[in-house]
Amino acid sequence: MKAIPTALVVQPGEAAGAALTNGAFELLADGGAVSASRLTLTTGADGAPPHHHKLSHELFYVLDGTMLFRLGDTLTTVRKGGLVVIPPGLPHVFGAAEGESADVVVVLSPGIERFGYFEQLAAISRGEAEFASLLPEQNRYDVHFEDLPDWRTPPSR
Repeated sequence: MKAIPTALVVQPGEAAGAALTNGAFELLADGGAVSASRLTLTTGADGAPPHHHKLSHELFYVLDGTMLFRLGDTLTTVRKGGLVVIPPGLPHVFGAAEGESADVVVVLSPGIERFGYFEQLAAISRGEAEFASLLPEQNRYDVHFEDLPDWRTPPSR
């Protein structure tokens, strides 16, 4: 007899989360077909450091506010209701637009177990850990860091 698959249901308040100095995140699903989280950023706050993924596509759906993305060499502003899908290998970075806050759902597919990454990122944002502590974990979390020190400035052509 074939096993019947089960659905993942996460009710409000059930997601694991962590406070950031510039917002908060909730990890809704960790690994498997997808990893999903909800990220809220305070006015003008940066999200994750510049990076790319080797394995996963990353999808952003803006629930509220305005996000700024650097996708390769392109700066793009995305408002409430907007969607961004980033393919593997494309360097990217994101944050709340200047003067705006943001609330966004982020999905990676295939999923990678990343709760440890988010906990470490939260500790770094609070000054409890150094960014260098994530460098040995790039393959584990499929987050490969890029050097884009002033990512909000359009690249010169």
